[in-house]
Amino acid sequence: MDLTHDGVKPGKGALGDAGEPIRFAGSVLHDQRHVCAFFHNPEEEYRVLLPFSEDGFERGEKAVHIVDPKPRADHRARLASAAIDVDAAEISGQFELRNWADAYLRDGHFDQDRMLALIEEVLDGGRRQGFVRTRLVAHMDWALEDRPGVDDLVEYETRLNYILPRYKDPVI
Repeated sequence: MDLTHDGVKPGKGALGDAGEPIRFAGSVLHDQRHVCAFFHNPEEEYRVLLPFSEDGFERGEKAVHIVDPKPRADHRARLASAAIDVDAAEISGQFELRNWADAYLRDGHFDQDRMLALIEEVLDGGRRQGFVRTRLVAHMDWALEDRPGVDDLVEYETRLNYILPRYKDPVI
């Protein structure tokens, strides 16, 4: 696994809003909680993401996952394998599973302005629902495909780094 990050530092003692550290991939996320992680295969991906997700569910935090619609059922099964009651979490509003088409690729193309607005809507929405924190996990394999708007991705990620410091929510 390779990580690029803003504010991921090894060590102990950094506390999240709920008074406990937010851990990801053996590190503690500090004030900057935007992480870009590259994985060699799905097994490595879930070995890293499942403990992060499971921790959030145990703390009663909101979880929003944006995934490729093709392995959506597999994603749910992997969460369930970590003793996460996916159905109950969805019913309670603690968990939202979205497809790329419902987020990054609405109307068949990537629109960075619309996606930035969606990120803010998701993070603000979790707070309005009463969650202390939202853990957003967004799979972005679609960016490797020839999709309209994909050329705007670097600018989008840069702009996202100006928005996310207003939030204490981790975005992976």
